[in-house]
Amino acid sequence: MKYAVIIEKGPNNYSAYVPDLPGCVSTGKTLEAVERHIKEAIELHLKGLREEGLPIPEPSTHCQYIETARL
Repeated sequence: MKYAVIIEKGPNNYSAYVPDLPGCVSTGKTLEAVERHIKEAIELHLKGLREEGLPIPEPSTHCQYIETARL
């Protein structure tokens, strides 16, 4: 499965969350670290859902950059 991940730069680190998996979040000092951590978080989140017998949400979030004119 492939889930959309939103990564935001903060003053001292990066944070990431998965819109299709509420509560699935992570942080990291570098972009590489947060990407690694959010992948681990997704895997743990899905494992927990399976263990609880809960449904696994299908990926449904679409990401796209929209270019605008500079003003």
